[in-house]
Amino acid sequence: MTKQFSARYRSWLFAPGDSDRKIEKALGGAADQVILDLEDAVAPGEKDAARSTVAAALAAAGEGRHRIWVRINPLDSGIAEDDLAAVVPARPAGIMLPKSQSGEDMHRLDALLGDLEAAHGIDPGSLLLHPLVTETAASMFATGTYRDAPRLAAMSWGAEDLADSIGALDNMDEEGRYRPTYELARSLCLLGAAAAAVPAIETIMGDFRDLAGLKARAERVRQDGFRGMLAIHPAQIDVINAAFSPSEDEIQEAREIVALFEANPGVGAISGPRGMLDRPHLSRARQLLALAED
Repeated sequence: MTKQFSARYRSWLFAPGDSDRKIEKALGGAADQVILDLEDAVAPGEKDAARSTVAAALAAAGEGRHRIWVRINPLDSGIAEDDLAAVVPARPAGIMLPKSQSGEDMHRLDALLGDLEAAHGIDPGSLLLHPLVTETAASMFATGTYRDAPRLAAMSWGAEDLADSIGALDNMDEEGRYRPTYELARSLCLLGAAAAAVPAIETIMGDFRDLAGLKARAERVRQDGFRGMLAIHPAQIDVINAAFSPSEDEIQEAREIVALFEANPGVGAISGPRGMLDRPHLSRARQLLALAED
């Protein structure tokens, strides 16, 4: 059964874990979720300082911690455990795992988090997980393994690390569109998330000044089935939130579809304003209304 998607997962804004100013700006904005980054945004020599900064930001956020995630370093980096030990006691909403190889990594993280939750009096299983599932060549073959993974809240994909993993010179064509390998990564993330019954979250758009392009891309991937998008700059948030919020026309049409089936109980298919409707149309209408009402 597909889980109901949440409007609070529309926008996910990264903030460098070593910058108090950028963290404060991110937390003061309209992003549904904020990801404090201990991985790519932090130089190797600044990891310890960034952990302290992130832990302090979480402590200062109080109840606002429910929308703060921490991207740790990869499990095979040798420092992921240090990241977790520093930030879990401050109780973030969850952990984003970069370069996740398969659903098995969720089980490894579940065990690590369980020990830390027990040690710090945190409700077991309360910290959630959000993996980036296509950042290595091997992980592309495992996007379907996250079904029934513990703590799983959402799944995202990545194009930049994937390009590095396969030795590509670029991941976009001359017209600024992702090349086929990366479109495949996007599709595999979407399918993997659907199989796991969690929202699929679109990857970043690096050019934060191109808001028209961001709007077009966000609206397109929402039509494909994505339910939110990662962001690297606060200027992107309003565009993303609008793109992943149902319009009044969509809400009205969904209500009409639900009402039509409710007025004709027991039918498998029925004629609607735009052609024949069947049960998948009803399911999508109900999901959209649940999203709008969240």
